[in-house]
Amino acid sequence: MIVGTAGHIDHGKTSLVRALTGVDTDRLKEEKARGITIELGYAYQPLANGEMLGFIDVPGHERFIHTMLAGAAGIDYGLLVVAADDGVMPQTREHLDILELLGLEQGAVALSKIDRVEAARLAEVEAEIRTLLAATPLRDAAIFPVSAITGAGIDALRAHLHAVAAASSRGAAQGGFRLAVDRSFSLKGTGTVVTGTVFAGRAQVGDELVLTPSGKRARLRGLHVMNRAAESGQAGQRCALNLAGLDKDEIARGDWVVAPALHAPSRRFDARIRLSHHAAQALRHWQPVHLHLGAAHTMAHVALLEDDSLAAGASGLAQLVLDQPIGVLYGDAFVLRDASARHTLGGGRVLDPWAPARQRKTPQRLAELVILQEADPTRRLHGLLASASLGLDLTRLATAWNGPELAGLLPRETRRIAAAGRELAFASDHWQALAQQVLAGLADFHTRFPDELGPETARARRMLLPRLEAAAFTALVGGLVADRRIERSGPCLHLPEHRISLNPQEQALYERIRPWLLETPDNPPWVRDLARRAEVDEAVMRRLLLKLARQGEVYQVVHDLFYAPEAVAALAAVVRELEQAAGETRAASFRDHTGIGRRRCIQLLEFFDRIGYTRRVREAHRLRSPEMFGQG
Repeated sequence: MIVGTAGHIDHGKTSLVRALTGVDTDRLKEEKARGITIELGYAYQPLANGEMLGFIDVPGHERFIHTMLAGAAGIDYGLLVVAADDGVMPQTREHLDILELLGLEQGAVALSKIDRVEAARLAEVEAEIRTLLAATPLRDAAIFPVSAITGAGIDALRAHLHAVAAASSRGAAQGGFRLAVDRSFSLKGTGTVVTGTVFAGRAQVGDELVLTPSGKRARLRGLHVMNRAAESGQAGQRCALNLAGLDKDEIARGDWVVAPALHAPSRRFDARIRLSHHAAQALRHWQPVHLHLGAAHTMAHVALLEDDSLAAGASGLAQLVLDQPIGVLYGDAFVLRDASARHTLGGGRVLDPWAPARQRKTPQRLAELVILQEADPTRRLHGLLASASLGLDLTRLATAWNGPELAGLLPRETRRIAAAGRELAFASDHWQALAQQVLAGLADFHTRFPDELGPETARARRMLLPRLEAAAFTALVGGLVADRRIERSGPCLHLPEHRISLNPQEQALYERIRPWLLETPDNPPWVRDLARRAEVDEAVMRRLLLKLARQGEVYQVVHDLFYAPEAVAALAAVVRELEQAAGETRAASFRDHTGIGRRRCIQLLEFFDRIGYTRRVREAHRLRSPEMFGQG
């Protein structure tokens, strides 16, 4: 368990930690000279069960609230220190407010310096503290009168903290590893070391880790947990990580050391925020603020999503737009302070770490944010699935939530689709509705274009479901073809009952020219050459071939150049072989395998892109719909 001190300057926080642990947490020369805490201090004490109790001693001066926040973000138990001679002071209230905004619900009060006051004053300050705590989660917190000078009450407070620590349990360290960096330094013979509190997951010596937001990679060479050498560290512990591959100057307070899958920095996130009851005035839309999340501190603007202002004590949905990227995930607690950094305004919890820049206030988006406030992950996931008509990105959610195995929480009938390294999930009713849209769209297409067999797959997606992921559309069409609700003729999709036919004259001409197309299948004759050989007008030949292309009997690669289906299928097989061998097809390799000229190869590959068989990726082409030519 990690205990964090809180309270006004000179109320005895450091002296109290020293009395409890024997460790002086003021380590800087300036701290010794001025007699105040400036930086975060740390102390550790062994428990009877062999584990360690950690203490974070924070500054009490208002100028160092940003440092206090960096330490308070990772504590499990708050120890509010109030001096008996001064009583409740401004930073007492502000620190208590911060603990509440960060969601801390466990704590105790140390009524310090009791050696300086009479019994009447002690009772008066204790009553003042009870009044202060009455409206907070610490309303029932125990109050321990103590003196770091005489030692009075120290044993009782220590016994209380040990009992709470022994009874507390975080359970298994779920999710990927996340450590909020609050200090970095270099040790001779050791290298770069960072310290911080582990928010989630577990890491062990030898693991590859990533520094967020920079993205620099490092290897965990060694670590200390609660000031003792260890092979692994996990959520709820303070750790010192010895990182190979990073220089001390590349790391700053507020960075995160995370498992590689969790490196996804953000400059905007959606959240529910609550304005403090002590806020002097309402929070305005787009108001600049200081944002504190984990150990990070940056400027941001608050975009209110439900109204133009937020009153003291009220809560609402908002989007935080940051001046610089930080590491942030679902459920992270944060605190907001005013632009002058003099007053704590409020705080909240992250709902969506990567919020959209547009349409952030639409009814659908606000409904999603309401769902994201559901505490139970199964109900939250089911709610999002029911609202996501175009599919739910499970891969993105798994990173954002960094916790439960989402696939196991899905309803049994959920349709799951792999799409470009991600996994999409569709509720059964949404999947059926999308299928109906495809069927209705094809019926409308046949009505409007009776002389065409049907659109190619890529064209059909653009026409019917342009916002649906290409992989999901391919899977949707594949299911409809397998159920014989639609047919695929080459690249064309059509309803089974839709047919177009040639008249007798056209059919006779087609039977004459078809063998000519197959004489040199990789390099068929142009329209003008076919017309000359058949002794018909060029326009007549062009009309016939265009009609055949709409039927799926031939393929138009470029203007006036048509290929037989067998030839296209053979060339498609070459693309598939190159994909299996090299993961892509380039014009040069396609030319080498087919013997066709480079210009024609480029035309053929662009044709495959156009009909949706492949997709262009810079100078290469990759398979998109391998089943198009019966190769799936």
